[in-house]
Amino acid sequence: MKTPRLTAIRFAALAALTLGALGAQAQDKPVELKFAHWLPATHPLAKLGFEPWAKSVEAASKGSIKVMLFPAQQLGKAADHYDMARDGIAQMTWVNPGYQAGRFPLIAAGELPFLLGKPGPASAALDQWYRKYAGQEMKDVKFCFAHVHVGTFHSKNPITEPGQLKGMKIRSANGTVAQTMSLLGATNVQVSAPEARDAIQKGLADAITFPWKSIITFGIDKAVKYHTDMRFYASDFVWVMNKPWYDGLAAGQKKVIDDHCNNEWAGKVGADWGNSEDSGREEMEKAGGHTLVKLTPAQMDAWKKAVEPIYADWVKAASASGVNGQAALDDLRKELTTRGGAN
Repeated sequence: MKTPRLTAIRFAALAALTLGALGAQAQDKPVELKFAHWLPATHPLAKLGFEPWAKSVEAASKGSIKVMLFPAQQLGKAADHYDMARDGIAQMTWVNPGYQAGRFPLIAAGELPFLLGKPGPASAALDQWYRKYAGQEMKDVKFCFAHVHVGTFHSKNPITEPGQLKGMKIRSANGTVAQTMSLLGATNVQVSAPEARDAIQKGLADAITFPWKSIITFGIDKAVKYHTDMRFYASDFVWVMNKPWYDGLAAGQKKVIDDHCNNEWAGKVGADWGNSEDSGREEMEKAGGHTLVKLTPAQMDAWKKAVEPIYADWVKAASASGVNGQAALDDLRKELTTRGGAN
């Protein structure tokens, strides 16, 4: 005959086993997320964007998603990062769409000269605007979010007017900048950011389009000494993910990723990195041997007039992809103005 005490003990043991099984079932299977980018591990964006994002994902998933960062082109060249995410070489990558000129015509709106202003609000605006197009233009990956940097000319000799570019060799930040340089009579030098210093030092380029702080981070401040004081161009970037990997996540893990692939994160990364890049302007101004080249209002008007054909070209390319290009550009301008990100 079973005693009440023995029955209670057995019931408690059975309950513990049941709860343990339920707990194991509720615990998501651990997964690794290889996150590849092509910046130095010490770059401000690595410290202000990639690392905080990774830590936040790990914390929110209670450790079930382990993020492994692969900087400095360890898994592939800068221009290949979109395809690396598509093909599963990495589960997530940081991509400059402008490194493959013409492949992503819609998001190239974020590269138009003199369109974007302060990087934080501009990033939030571009990301919000692009979400309606990402499923069409980047359909073979999972789009996470977009953000930007804004930069200018850094050169061996001062640049104040668009006519000076004729005959110069310019390292362009992306396809739209390259198109702009061709319009203004310059010769394009197409190299990625990690290769840019070498191009300047070897005389392959006379000037470079780059954000302020990264000039220092990549050591390019050793090769140029004049910096045109304007927000000339922008480069947009996307964080994209391998679709099969995302689809294979547990429901809770998917929610963690979705919560980290939103407009809030776009604005945060854009602001944190953008503020850091902008701080490089003051550093350069104070540094010995460097000159900020100031422009008059008339010179600024000349620049803006000179690049007007680039806007018409973008509208044409966007319309060819199946959207109303002019309406899309008007929508982006409105979003930038609303969020305080217009130039």
